Parts: sequence; structure tokens; C-alpha cells
Amino acid sequence: MSTHNSVDSQPVLRADYPLRVVFMGTPAFVAPILDALVIHPSVSVVAACVPPDRPRGRGRAVEAAPVKQRATELDIPVFQPGTLRRPEAVAELADFAPDLIVVAAYGRILPTPVLNLPSLGCLNIHPSLLPAYRGPSPVVGALLAGDDTTGVTLMLMDESMDTGPIIAQRTRVVAPDDDADSLTAALFSDGSDLLLQNLGDWMTGAIIPQPQDDARATYTAKIERADGAVDWELPAEALARRRRAYAPWPGLYTRWEDKELKLLDVAAAATTDIAPGLVVSADGTEISIGTGAGILTVNKLQLEGRRPATAGEFLRGYPQFVGAQLSRDGAGRQ
Repeated sequence: MSTHNSVDSQPVLRADYPLRVVFMGTPAFVAPILDALVIHPSVSVVAACVPPDRPRGRGRAVEAAPVKQRATELDIPVFQPGTLRRPEAVAELADFAPDLIVVAAYGRILPTPVLNLPSLGCLNIHPSLLPAYRGPSPVVGALLAGDDTTGVTLMLMDESMDTGPIIAQRTRVVAPDDDADSLTAALFSDGSDLLLQNLGDWMTGAIIPQPQDDARATYTAKIERADGAVDWELPAEALARRRRAYAPWPGLYTRWEDKELKLLDVAAAATTDIAPGLVVSADGTEISIGTGAGILTVNKLQLEGRRPATAGEFLRGYPQFVGAQLSRDGAGRQ
């Protein structure tokens, strides 16, 4: 089959309906896209392609990804290749005879033989305004940067990560209380609408995808658990952004008395006369911690092995926390 990975290519509309679509995705926040495709009058979802089941959660029990669970509920065939780089996996995918592949948070780069399978190409919903924040953590990148607006992109995939031409975009204002969890869900909801709004025109060749400006590209890296560890030399505003960006994982955390201390709700203030990492309290009901610039007000926190607590509740249980000197290596001292 011919590929449609350049702006000069135009999709070829099938003569018969419905359009055969394979959906590729993994987490819960993209499952509604599968639902939207299922009820589209011009679409038949012939398969859901999902990574293999893996251990999840504290118990590390093997669990199916949310998209697989939803596809099973909808009686949609599920395809779970260990890799799409094996010819036999590509052949199995080809057996579904897709006209179009829709990708949302699948988590893997598609090799050229897969990109070339569907006559209408492989469309990806990416939660940023490309070419900004290419890579695996676009929502985190926008929150860390303190962006007031972000958005979602519908793009035609090519052989590289997030470099394909753009079909459509939609912007979204970043709310002050948005964290990575809420913003990701909102952006993929926008992306679902964007896909459905443009699907008809894409099928008929009415849309010519526009190349990205590589000179304006920015990139994100995979988030590691260590990214959530507090460096108290950073400004309070940067730490507040990290709390939002790293929700729900890995969170923002420090250590005190050899235990992990999660900072669940924080705010930045401009006061600068507290040493970085020093814990103070004005009246025994609020917690402020010095940073490299300003103070971090902690409204809710959770000590390892304990339930979440407000600042006042925590200080009633651990009054000795006031005066502690927290450090990046976790050696919280008094």
C-alpha cells in the first residue's frame, strides 16, 4: 500500500463504508476517543492495538491497560504485540485491513511498515501545540514552563517522534488549578473532538497537512521518579509548578526523619528571609518552607505510612516538624 506521510500526499477515500479503523492507545484518558470512534456513523473500529498486559499498582498484579478493558467491554478485537517491528506482527495488523490508524498515547514509535499499511495514514493526537513539547511528556513540559495556554495537535505520523505534518490544532487555557492529570484528560477530550471534526475532510482529501517548523521545536524527556524529589535551592514558584506537573506521579516529595514526605498541596509566596529547606510556622496551623527564592506554603502533606493531613493536623501530630532543616538528599534534620 502507498504511504501518506508527506504534505504532497492526499488520502484516498474508500468507495465503501464504513471506514475500517484500528485504534492504538493505552491509558484511561484516551479510552473516550475509542468510544467516540465506535459511535461515529462512518467508522467501524475493527481492532484496538494495546501494549501487552503488565504488572501495575502496589501489588504488581498483572492488569490489562484501560483501553484493552474498554475494547473488551465493546466487543472490539484486541491486538497486543510485544513489538511492531517484527514482520509477523505487521502481518497480523494488516489482517485487520485498516483504512486508517488512530493513535493516542500508545507510547511507541510506529515503524515504516505500519505507517504504510492504511491508505488514509496514521493519525496521532498529541497533547501540545506542535512543534512545542515533542516527546513523551508534553503536558508536564507545559506545566513546568508555567505556560498560560497549551493545546492539542492532530497530526499525520511519520517515521520520527512527533515530527509529522499538522492536520489541525486547538488551544486551551491552562487553569491555575490544573495539574498533569486534569490537563491531560482535558487535552485528549479536545483531541477527540478535533479528530471527529476533521475526519470527514481528511477522508475526502480536503485537508492538506502542513509541515512543522523544526526550528521552533522543543523536546521533553521521560519522567523519572527522582524528578519529584525537592531541591530546596530552587525557587518556590518552580517547586509549585513541579507539584502540578508531577501529579499524580511521581508527585513532589522530600524526606524527614528517614521517611518520605509527600507535599500534596502547595503554593508559592514571595517572602525570601527563610533559609532553603527550613520549616517554619507562624501559628502552629500553617507550614512554610524556605526555598532558593520565596517560601513554599504547604497546605496538605502525607508522611510515609500515614494518611494525608492538612498542615494544622500534621503539626498537631508532629510539632517537632517546625524547625526541621530539609535537604535535597532527604536528611531532614532538626
